[in-house]
Amino acid sequence: MKKTIITIVLAATAVVASALVKPGVETLRDAGFAPLKGKRVGLITNPTGVDNKLKSTVDILFEADDVNLVALYGPEHGVRGDVHAGDKVDNSVDPATGVKVYSLYGKTRKPTKEMLKDIDVLVYDIQDIGCRSFTFISTMGVAMEACAEEGKEFVVLDRPNPLGGYKVEGNLVEEGFTSFVSQFPIPYIYGLTPGELAIMLNEEGMLAGGKKVKLTVVPMTGWHRYMNYRQTEMPWLLPSPHIPNPDVSDYYPATGILGELYCISIGVGYTLPFQIIGASWIDAEKFTQKMNELQLPGVAFRPIHYKPFYSTGKGENLQGVHIYITDALDAPLSLIQFYAMQVLAEMYPEKKAFELEGAEKRFNMFDKVCGSDQIRLRFTKNYKVDDILDYWNKDIDAFKVKSAKYYLYK
Repeated sequence: MKKTIITIVLAATAVVASALVKPGVETLRDAGFAPLKGKRVGLITNPTGVDNKLKSTVDILFEADDVNLVALYGPEHGVRGDVHAGDKVDNSVDPATGVKVYSLYGKTRKPTKEMLKDIDVLVYDIQDIGCRSFTFISTMGVAMEACAEEGKEFVVLDRPNPLGGYKVEGNLVEEGFTSFVSQFPIPYIYGLTPGELAIMLNEEGMLAGGKKVKLTVVPMTGWHRYMNYRQTEMPWLLPSPHIPNPDVSDYYPATGILGELYCISIGVGYTLPFQIIGASWIDAEKFTQKMNELQLPGVAFRPIHYKPFYSTGKGENLQGVHIYITDALDAPLSLIQFYAMQVLAEMYPEKKAFELEGAEKRFNMFDKVCGSDQIRLRFTKNYKVDDILDYWNKDIDAFKVKSAKYYLYK
């Protein structure tokens, strides 16, 4: 397996940023933009594509003497972050640079031949949150496919995985359940940086038709697999309006699957997105007691009463648990929501999550996020986590072995 990466030796006189970790865009700049010289450059990014002084990768490449930035590509939320979650992104012109912006979150999610005709290399620089259903890695993967088909180079400017490089949870995406929230056969939590994942997709034949793209990964400096995002001391720019700080990356996989049913609040629409499980019919104190009695490692619960400003439960007085993840590496993050559904089914047999009004309409999306219908089908037999544990965990060990071949960091 051949890994294509850029390595540089920093001079002793180099300016040291306050952060412990430097993102790939800074490595690229320190290397004099070598992979981009003499080429027409396209860039997929959003507001998270910045250096440690908060300067946008768009502006860094546009202002670089040896870089010819000719096109921008907007994923979900847009290049400058001016599009709400789930809303379509339109083609436009970036007002700051005058560079054409192509939408990759509308009718077209994979760059077309027309979109790529004026570039030689497509650069990707987006901060992800380490969870399969967050759509940016899907954008990266299908863009790699397009570049492979059109003979264009692809460059990933690497960034940290906020969950670290060891956490892996969930089954692989199965045939028939591929979607933009489950684009590739990887676990729900996959324990790789964007650059490492890109290499794995390329080398393992996971791109459409098993094609390979000419791939370069520009690595970070200073990142280690044990690091969560706060340990990097890098600034956080929210990759989505509901991920306002890096800690929420831990909570997204803990409740996001349940949230797909839109029947039980997960805090989206309140000030604690993904950190609450609540409903108007729940007794907060009793629910909290039952959840804490499970003694799940790395997590604790307290009662909470709240009124969402929008989304599920808007304007209603809700009760539930406020989740406190005390050790994200030890906690069974993605199973927290299933344990909550188990407890609620025991407390309120007439309010089982998959039997609530409107839930059935969301089964298709729930299954896509899970990468299989087996999780829902097995769980709903008895509403017991034990019924899904083997299936949810069946691919983890093999994936860890396979993905370790593509680690760029220790």
